[in-house]
Amino acid sequence: MEERIYKKETKTQFNVKAIMFTLLLGSFISLFNETILNVAFPQLMEQMKVNANTVQWLTTGYVLVVGILVPVTAFLIHTFTTKQLYLSAMILFLLGTICAIFSSSFVALLVSRLIQALGTGMLIPIMMNSALVVTPKEKHGSVMGLCVAVISLGPALGPTVSGLMLQFFNWHSLFILLVPFLLICIAFGCMFLVNTSEITKPKIDYLSILLSSIGFAGVTYSISSVGTAKALVTVIIFVIGLISLMLWSRRQFSLSEPMLELRAFKHPIFTIGVILFVLIQMFQFSANMILPLLLQDGLNTSSFVSALSLLPAIVIAAILAPFVGKIYDKAGGRVLIPSGFLVICLFTFVLSHVTPATSVIAITLIYCFIMVGVSMAMSTSQTAALSQLPGKNQADGVAIVNTAMQLAGALGSAIYVGIMTAYQNRFLSQVSDKASSQNQVKAIFSGFRHSITVAAILIAIGFILSLILSSRCKKREKRKE
Repeated sequence: MEERIYKKETKTQFNVKAIMFTLLLGSFISLFNETILNVAFPQLMEQMKVNANTVQWLTTGYVLVVGILVPVTAFLIHTFTTKQLYLSAMILFLLGTICAIFSSSFVALLVSRLIQALGTGMLIPIMMNSALVVTPKEKHGSVMGLCVAVISLGPALGPTVSGLMLQFFNWHSLFILLVPFLLICIAFGCMFLVNTSEITKPKIDYLSILLSSIGFAGVTYSISSVGTAKALVTVIIFVIGLISLMLWSRRQFSLSEPMLELRAFKHPIFTIGVILFVLIQMFQFSANMILPLLLQDGLNTSSFVSALSLLPAIVIAAILAPFVGKIYDKAGGRVLIPSGFLVICLFTFVLSHVTPATSVIAITLIYCFIMVGVSMAMSTSQTAALSQLPGKNQADGVAIVNTAMQLAGALGSAIYVGIMTAYQNRFLSQVSDKASSQNQVKAIFSGFRHSITVAAILIAIGFILSLILSSRCKKREKRKE
């Protein structure tokens, strides 16, 4: 990547390396923070007297707020400068982190997490939009691969680092760790960032924000409440959320300046690519949440061991990322994407058959193979989707992908943790001695297997869609020739 790129259309010279390093670092810290508490869930459940479905809202609530904010960021990007947005986001993130350090109850910790999310919701769209502006078009595939690598590694690395720290310190230390990095990000933002977007001061539609907030929150909450809340309440909240999303979607097509330009979905390859990306993000995000629960509560491992069990897969994903990007630049995603989904599907199916007799090493190896498939399919699905959009819809495509990414994390954790909890409770309801440690372990594995089985089915659907995507890409290339 060249040190400086001169954009003729804006007459602006960008220090690409400095800008990208600042944005990538800030985005990585925010995504790392999404899952930093996952390994601490068993400890938090015991200390704060909450169950698995409640404690997972420390993560689900975080990504839900981020998902709600991402579409609004498209408006903010054209209203404020890049530096103003980045510094505001980082200051909010720092404020929420400081509040989390001094939290002593579940409610206080949850509120702190939501304050963090108010800041970090702006970081990913800023990073990806700026990346497309400051780099030449022929390098967009590589730079998007780099962005997706950060998006993938951030949440995956969170449980590993936090697991190592929890061996020696309490959960408060996880937030103390973030403070110096946030101060560095703020300093770099002051020194290196310049505006990378056109300030047009668009009008914001408050009704769209209200409808999307009710819709996304309602659907995610209702899914996460399956098996724990009253069925009637869950259904009512789900219906309200679904209706709100339908009204929001319809309103976007009627507005001259929509909150999110949904017409990008008229491009079939883009639509399929986004669906594939969502399916992978749902599973990957949730796996980093439920695997520590299985290892600690089901196999009675320490947080240190559960953290180490995730580390090899993360290292493999980091090593493969640049190689997959180079292969995509040369050969496209027609083979890479279906192959990746096939690998994920096969080893997810294997993971769904683990038992209390399965060793930690075996689970670690299975997850390593899953992450090989994720490396092959995740960034390539996103790049394939965005590359099919005309220039006028590029920014809208980035906003949609970012929104889908955050909501996929929220929905994925809600679905998979919800299924795991529901089948765990169902198993215990069918045995006489619920307090027996043996039955408790069997219940955890029952819930885990059912959750991963659903994941394998969804990934199998993704594999079929990836074949359709491959076929459509091939036809498109032939028409160009």
